[in-house]
Amino acid sequence: MGTGADIAKGRLGIIAGSGLLPVYVADAARRAGEKPLIIALKNESDSRFEGFERVEIGVGDMAGLRAALARGPVDRVVLSGGVKRRPEWREIKPTFATLLKVPAVVRTLLSGGDDTVLQMVIRLIEAHGATVIGAHQVAPDLVSDLGPMGRVRPSDEDVRDIVRAAEAATALGALDVGQGAVSVGGRIVALEGVEGTDRMLARVAELRDEGRISARRKGVLVKMCKPTQDMRADLPTVGRSTILNAARAGLAGVAVEAGRALVLEREAMMAAADETGLFICGIDRGLEGLGL
Repeated sequence: MGTGADIAKGRLGIIAGSGLLPVYVADAARRAGEKPLIIALKNESDSRFEGFERVEIGVGDMAGLRAALARGPVDRVVLSGGVKRRPEWREIKPTFATLLKVPAVVRTLLSGGDDTVLQMVIRLIEAHGATVIGAHQVAPDLVSDLGPMGRVRPSDEDVRDIVRAAEAATALGALDVGQGAVSVGGRIVALEGVEGTDRMLARVAELRDEGRISARRKGVLVKMCKPTQDMRADLPTVGRSTILNAARAGLAGVAVEAGRALVLEREAMMAAADETGLFICGIDRGLEGLGL
C-alpha cells in the first residue's frame, strides 16, 4: 500500500465534509510533504483547518469546485467526511461538463443510493481533469487491522453474532443502502440506513430500554464494505464515538472489515473499548477464522 509521498504529483485537494476524517487526511498529507487545499463543503464541514489553505463551496456547486481545482492547481482529490443532505437539483451550479450530464445527475440525486451518487460525483470531478484517490492512500495508518485491536476478545456467542451481522451488512450493502448491522443473540435487530451508525446505535439503545431487545444477550455491531464499494470513497469508519455509542446500546463489541475500513482516534478508541469492556476487531470478508 502506498503512502502520501509515493503518490505525490501535483497538489492534493481534500473535499471535506463533517467529522474527523478530513482532519486526519489533511494532517497525513502535510506530514508527507504535501500542501493540501481544503475544499470545505458549506453547512457540512465542521473543522477549522487552521494552518491550511481553505476554500468553501456548496455541496452542488460544480462551478465552485472547478474554480477551486484550478486555483490549486489540484490534480488529485480525496473525498472525506460525512454529507448529511443531498443538494436539490435547483442548487446545482453546473459547469459545461456538468451540463452534458444534467439528466443523469438529477436522476441520480433523486433516486440513487449513496454509492451511486458517489460514483456520479467521482465522474464529474474527473471530468474536470483531477484524479480521485482514496483517503487510505494518503493516510494508510487509518486502515483497520485483522484481529482484536484492544484487550477484550469476543466470546463464542459474540463470534456467532459477528457472522450473522456481517452477512446482514453485506446483503444490505448489495442494495446500496448502508454498511452496518446489529445482531443480538443471532437476531438482526437493526440495519443502518441514511441516519448513519451513531443514530442506528441510539435506536438500538431505545429498543433495549423498551424491552424489545433481550437484556440477557449483548450483541455486536458489524460494519462491512458494500460488495460494489469504490475504495476511493465512503469506506466504513469507526472511532471512539462508535465504541461509546455501542456501549450505551448494551453491545459486547464492534467488528469491521479488515483492510477495507478506517479507524479514527485509534488509541482513544482502543482505550474506550478497554474501559467499557467492549471488543473491537477486524474481520476477514470471507469470515474464515475471523482473524480471532
